[in-house]
Amino acid sequence: MKKIVLTGGGTAGHVTPNIALLPRLRELGYEIRYIGSYDGMEKQLIEAQGIPYDGIDSGKLRRYFSLQNFTDPLRVAHGYGEARKLLRSYSPDVVFSKGGFVSVPVVQAAKSLHIPTIIHESDMTPGLANRLAIPAATWVCCNFPETMEYLPKEKAVLSGSPIRQELLSGDPAAARAFCGFAGDKPVLLVIGGSLGSVAVNGAVRSILPRLLARFDVIHLCGKGNLDASLEGTAGYVQYEYIHDELADMFALADIVISRAGANAICELLALRKPSILIPLPASASRGDQILNAGSFEKQGFSVMLEEENITDDVLFDAVTGLFEKREDYIAAMEKSSQSDAISIITDLIEKEASGK
Repeated sequence: MKKIVLTGGGTAGHVTPNIALLPRLRELGYEIRYIGSYDGMEKQLIEAQGIPYDGIDSGKLRRYFSLQNFTDPLRVAHGYGEARKLLRSYSPDVVFSKGGFVSVPVVQAAKSLHIPTIIHESDMTPGLANRLAIPAATWVCCNFPETMEYLPKEKAVLSGSPIRQELLSGDPAAARAFCGFAGDKPVLLVIGGSLGSVAVNGAVRSILPRLLARFDVIHLCGKGNLDASLEGTAGYVQYEYIHDELADMFALADIVISRAGANAICELLALRKPSILIPLPASASRGDQILNAGSFEKQGFSVMLEEENITDDVLFDAVTGLFEKREDYIAAMEKSSQSDAISIITDLIEKEASGK
């Protein structure tokens, strides 16, 4: 049986693409194991998939001063030793890394044992963890054409991001019934992010009467962000969080308003959903969402609005303009190779596994 070790952690964005690969890896006959941090969020997510999980010590490489900067290198070194011991025990044919600080010692350990490693970078510019891992990698997959400029040419592969295949099989009729919509208007889906976005939520609600004259609106607003005064508003439903019905809601939506996290927008690409992307401002991030949204706008997949420039008229005009030209955006997305990430990545995995 072929063997693979997956790694990555720290945020959901470093775990969910790994989970998206699992069905195809199982079809291909791989024995799958996962190496993450002792108690990171990845542990619960991976164990829920029935995958054997091992934790290692994991430091964090900070760009700011902290006393932990003096002790965490020791933790990384310890994690490297633990990862090397686990990899020697597993003897995998290949390692796939989705990034995050826990992945650095795993990738380095794989290199020392001559195990081929494929890593994936979601954002436009590689994060610090992946910059440290790239020299040890066999292949580096990425989401955006622009990212290729930052990667060694002999290793770079434009793949897009693996997305959960269940998102592709939604039932619009089920979502329409769940939301109580009559079905006589197009549907706008608003996604504030897993924690919600005060800025996005407020911008949408400020023009809600104008939107409802033309659209039914599904608003995923995040925990603690429901507006009780809007309950019962015809054509508008709001939820803190949706899991089981999300694929159905995507299937029903004609257009989407979203933040610009790499995994989220790659789902929109795979689903062929024209979108308005409102990235986190540079003051609240390292600017990766701005670059992500800019790339999607340049490729004709989305419209980007900068949070600080949004007014009621700007947002409403963007929504109506996107809807009227939605077929142009869908046509651009259909030409993209970035939505076949699972096949591209698993082909690389097969290549390296058979090479061993």
